[in-house]
Amino acid sequence: MAEAIRLSKTHLGQTSPNPSVGCVIVKDGEIVGRAVTAVGGRPHAETQALDEAGDKARGATVYVTLEPCSHHGKTPPCADALVKAGVARVVTSLPDPDQRVSGRGLQIMRDAGIQVETGMAENEVRRVLAGYLMRQTQNRPQVILKLAISADGMIGRKGEGQIAITGPEARTEVQHLRAHCDAILVGIGTALADDPELTVRISGMEARSPIRIVLDRRLELPLDSKLVQTAHDVPTILVTSEQRKDASRYCEMLAERGVEVLEADDIDTLLFALASRGISSLLIEGGARVAKDVLGSGVVDRILLFSGPDTIGEGGIESPVTAANIPDGYEIVREADFGPDHLVEYERSS
Repeated sequence: MAEAIRLSKTHLGQTSPNPSVGCVIVKDGEIVGRAVTAVGGRPHAETQALDEAGDKARGATVYVTLEPCSHHGKTPPCADALVKAGVARVVTSLPDPDQRVSGRGLQIMRDAGIQVETGMAENEVRRVLAGYLMRQTQNRPQVILKLAISADGMIGRKGEGQIAITGPEARTEVQHLRAHCDAILVGIGTALADDPELTVRISGMEARSPIRIVLDRRLELPLDSKLVQTAHDVPTILVTSEQRKDASRYCEMLAERGVEVLEADDIDTLLFALASRGISSLLIEGGARVAKDVLGSGVVDRILLFSGPDTIGEGGIESPVTAANIPDGYEIVREADFGPDHLVEYERSS
């Protein structure tokens, strides 16, 4: 199961709207098949692992991180495929909360005489699949807030755009975080000040860049910004709640450049709309105001605070949250050092 979990982590953020599931098939103490849900969500892990195992799947034990599907979609049910392959035992961590499955996959296998066990490494898998589980049960993505904070509690300096608060090791870790999320969000203030691309800048992982979202109430994002200019390469969404006078023509020009305009009056409406698009994880990276607003709305599930050793001083933009004033209801789940910088990760208590 540990190997199945490791596999499931490799495609996080790349399988929407399906979960990234890991599957390992074992026969006579030997792994004969292993797979993870393919990029794009299909084929599923179980069918790929069965293809690799071939005839060796008969009588084997299957370890899979999530209940095999039972519904006919664009591919046949994985539960039926496991029955047809003649596996003897299936060990899974979690039932699938998708109403089209929700125990039916397990029952199909039990009815066929397969020994089915559930609950192995359940807590670890719940953390790995937290975004998918959130979307299925609460109709919103998991929200992750990331902030880089100076030694004096600042996240930037007014009027200077992006300031390097952390070093290269911490910034690389953030790139990996982006690569494992479905979408990334910043406010218009950050977009105007920094003109970011919000892509994954690790060699060989560029294709894993998440969907980019900008909260832009008055539709102010320049047409020559990097986000707009690269929208045909990386999906980009502008979220607005107040149309400007020339909004129709502006939106047409955005559409010509590949940018989608989405109307949402509040964070709950936005999160529901994103979940409806199959987005399971949302990384919030930019803007003190945005960070303050989402913390105040109570939708943040994970907080990642990267602390740098240097101070910003006069003119600094104060962070809306620091290690000294984490909101109630969060607990530390990880601490790590990246060069001179320190990460503390908090998670909402269940």
